[in-house]
Amino acid sequence: MSTLLNISQLTWQVPNKAILQDINFNVRKGEVIGIIGPNGAGKTSLLRCITNQNNILANTNVTGSVQLKNRAITKYSAKEVAQHFALVMQKNDTIFALSVQDVMKMGLLPHKTLFSLDCDHDKAQINLALKKVGLEQALKSHFNQLSGGEQQRVLIARALVQASQVLILDEPTNHLDVFYQHQVLQLVNKLNITVIMTVHDLNLASLYCQRLLLLNQGQLISDGSPEEVLTPKQLSQVFGLPCQQSIDAMTGAIQVSFYLKNTDKQQNQYSELVDE
Repeated sequence: MSTLLNISQLTWQVPNKAILQDINFNVRKGEVIGIIGPNGAGKTSLLRCITNQNNILANTNVTGSVQLKNRAITKYSAKEVAQHFALVMQKNDTIFALSVQDVMKMGLLPHKTLFSLDCDHDKAQINLALKKVGLEQALKSHFNQLSGGEQQRVLIARALVQASQVLILDEPTNHLDVFYQHQVLQLVNKLNITVIMTVHDLNLASLYCQRLLLLNQGQLISDGSPEEVLTPKQLSQVFGLPCQQSIDAMTGAIQVSFYLKNTDKQQNQYSELVDE
């Protein structure tokens, strides 16, 4: 697989705190990458830098580089960035009052001139994208009348209309019940495009991501397959709780579970694990 993104020595320093510290990794075409770690680890901040949101890389507090196709992302215009990246972020207040059709049309903007009109091809692309996420009947609905899972699927459909090479998702399963969590991530997994997403649930990340990046306090602790990253030793050190790893009998995926240190036996096991 060819390399799409190269993140090199990325550091974001604010007074008395490093939000990101010397982050280095590549993203290859077609990978599904999950960024995991505790709250405040720098996961969303890393997404913001990767896509240069609000021209953040021009900030004097941010150093290092993000290259897209061997070209600094700071050299791309906002429209060019939108042609390469489709974003599904947690906060969508600005589109909440729109219809599904209007939300979908927003995906066409990076490929439109200022006064160009919608054509039959545009309408066909919108209908096809909604069909792919199972919501073709929702075109005329109001976005705010949909369930949380349906809203996420509309936003993913909009990303498909945008026809970008990389899909960026910030906690796509946040506030969704178990059924919609799996539904959304199954959908993402079948898109056959490059995906970078932050995931709170480690077991969901293991099941649906080919590769995981484990962040803690702004540092990249581990980068590899779920089996390589979700080790009891690493997770116990990062999350501060004893952890055990197993193989899910149904899916074959790595699964992890945490437990509180509430017995002397557990305390001794935890101390031995961290000291290894």
